[in-house]
Amino acid sequence: MASRSISANCRKVVCIGRNYADHIKELNNARPKKPFFFLKPPSSILEPNSGPVLRPKGTTLHYEVELALIVGPKPLVDLSEGDEKGALDAIAGYAISIDMTARNMQDEAKKKGLPWTAAKGFDTFLPVSKFIEKGKVPDPHDVEVWLSVNGDERQRDSTGLMLFRIPRILSEVSRVMRLEEGDLVLTGTPKGVGRVEVGDVMRAGVRVGGKGVEEGNIEVEVAEKGGLFEYTET
Repeated sequence: MASRSISANCRKVVCIGRNYADHIKELNNARPKKPFFFLKPPSSILEPNSGPVLRPKGTTLHYEVELALIVGPKPLVDLSEGDEKGALDAIAGYAISIDMTARNMQDEAKKKGLPWTAAKGFDTFLPVSKFIEKGKVPDPHDVEVWLSVNGDERQRDSTGLMLFRIPRILSEVSRVMRLEEGDLVLTGTPKGVGRVEVGDVMRAGVRVGGKGVEEGNIEVEVAEKGGLFEYTET
């Protein structure tokens, strides 16, 4: 699995929302009582060196760095939330990801009680790193994820700050939908999310035991998206 692209065998991308307390505060959201999640299409995945993130016309584009779990070959169904071994055994490897969001579209959808799908689902809206071998992340609850824009660091926090740990996350998701080989599960973003403009360069990565993991590095530019789409109020 390490030798092929992350998008090649991905059927779905499951994103955990509001999993860091300070991020909840910065967006003035309510703290959830249990993990909740939404989907991004696999077509939103942007592999390394595959071009820029494309900003759709009329959108306010935000970044959110996240640790991504890559599901292994055994399907995961109805995992017990206390089964830490089962949860970690289900993970084939990791990646760093940037969950891009058309924030003005999302804000309107939230205000009107509409789905967020369009705001999260554009092509190129999920830059990912290379596959990170499982052995390079002994404890996914004790790594540091970071993101910078034009060399200015915007996000850096430990996954130890997650409100819901990985067994609880995988338990909640697997009660609703089967997790299959190659699926991605994004574990939430820490504080510091913000806006990027056309021409900005985002870099992101992960540190384990204070040392960077080379396969986890992302460098991607923002460019203008062509085509027929232009955001207008729903």
